[in-house]
Amino acid sequence: MRGQRYIAAVTGAHFDLAVGQCLALVGESGCGKSVLASALLGLLPGNAETAGSALLDGLDLLTADEATLARTVRGRRVGLVPQSPAAHLTPVRTVRSQLEETVRELTGTRKPAVRQAAEAAAERAAFPADHLDRYPHELSGGLAQRAATALALIGDAPLLLADEPTTGLDRDLVERTVDELKRHTGDHRALLMITHDLAAAERIADQVAVMYAGRIVELSSAEAFFGEPGPRHPYARGLLNALPEREFTPIPGMPPELGALPEGCAFAPRCAYTTSACAHIPPLNASVACHHPVLDAAPAAAAQEATRA
Repeated sequence: MRGQRYIAAVTGAHFDLAVGQCLALVGESGCGKSVLASALLGLLPGNAETAGSALLDGLDLLTADEATLARTVRGRRVGLVPQSPAAHLTPVRTVRSQLEETVRELTGTRKPAVRQAAEAAAERAAFPADHLDRYPHELSGGLAQRAATALALIGDAPLLLADEPTTGLDRDLVERTVDELKRHTGDHRALLMITHDLAAAERIADQVAVMYAGRIVELSSAEAFFGEPGPRHPYARGLLNALPEREFTPIPGMPPELGALPEGCAFAPRCAYTTSACAHIPPLNASVACHHPVLDAAPAAAAQEATRA
């Protein structure tokens, strides 16, 4: 940034994603979820730097050059449903034209079959056939989202990154869209879904990763996360408890700015279980990065009260 200042947008992220699985990456806006997806595809801005590795069938996505990413990765090995679909669609070409071009480039289909293949791709994403000859500016946000989803599914990429794929959709279309993404995954592909929609995540995810202030603070099976015993990190549990169908209780406070993180645990200023131990950043142990996991929170809270007394 200006003045040679660095901001760590994503730090220490570590997870495995196997074929046939869906990992839901959840967390509040600004926590680094989309930055992580952009890093995997080499789409970070020019002033960004990466370290570490992200292996896909032996290829390190973080160190691959632009030619490799453009010719063999994007669309072919990794598909993307972008967070802002209207900004990713070519404004001077119709949806049909963009679908047909993608079909030709990724599948080798030629006329006259390319038209039918493009229409089939649109149908998979519930994009209406009578809107195919419209331009992006003529689409609602929900239609643009479905057009972007149709484009992402064409290449049948082994890994699909879906960044907020249900934005602007009503509940019926949300369920249809995530079900199609899950079907696309099948037994031979993997899906990384970035979402604020915990109901959508619960519907199709096999694993859940919770991100806060640039760090993954909990990794869990979806069954344990949404069922019993539930999330162990206080922030993750707070996300679930904020849902209307649960306790409808908001998490107090606001997420910190990534350029002004507090010392130690970034969630400590909002957490009811904070103690002096939280002055140090907790490592991700036993799939939770917290000095006082929720199941062990009662003793921590008692200790805190004793300290205050």
